[in-house]
Amino acid sequence: MDELEWWEFDSMAELAEQAAGDIGFVIESAIEAHKGARIALPGGRSAGPLYGALLKNKAIAWPKVTIVPTDDRLVPRDDPMSNHAKLQAAFGPAGADVVPLVDEAALGDPAEAGRLADARLALLQWPLDLVCLGIGPDGHTASMLPGPDLEKALSGPRERRAVGVRPDPMPADAPVARVTLTAAALASARAVMIVISGAEKRQVLERAIQEGPLATAPIGRLIAELDVPVDIFWSAE
Repeated sequence: MDELEWWEFDSMAELAEQAAGDIGFVIESAIEAHKGARIALPGGRSAGPLYGALLKNKAIAWPKVTIVPTDDRLVPRDDPMSNHAKLQAAFGPAGADVVPLVDEAALGDPAEAGRLADARLALLQWPLDLVCLGIGPDGHTASMLPGPDLEKALSGPRERRAVGVRPDPMPADAPVARVTLTAAALASARAVMIVISGAEKRQVLERAIQEGPLATAPIGRLIAELDVPVDIFWSAE
């Protein structure tokens, strides 16, 4: 881990505005440096305000931006649980290229779904210019959830950029298998941002940071791998 900087806000709207400004700066810098930007965005509940704030930034040349979901559920792309669907609905009309992680031919096979996602991601230029992450109340990030595939996502072969995961137990709000970017893929990004809200998640994140590479929470182990500064955006609400 390099360094952490906390940014605190009273509301999610204020957080989203500031975070969107920082993401916009990274995108514009990447386009200037290598003619395009590649970013990974989350699909959780807090992502909506961030999407809206990003789309208000008229300086962003979205046709030059590639967006990858940090993770997705193994559901059809038009399913309400699909992160790709949310990202496509938000940024597709603006011209961004939203890369799907899920191949609908492999919805019932997480291992094959992960392999197909990894092959698709290999067609992109790496590393990503920015990764934006959320965390769950248990300290998971992306879809690095407890289960038989967690270690593969956290510390599997470094050349793997995506893997399929079968949560155990299944999350009650979305009881399906997933595909997630690996810790190695996320940690290779040029910039990393974590967006959270509420006292509970702050406590979970602070504890995970203190525990470092021995953390029980996946976000702690991921942060311990990072060699770039991490900006943490926290909203009290």
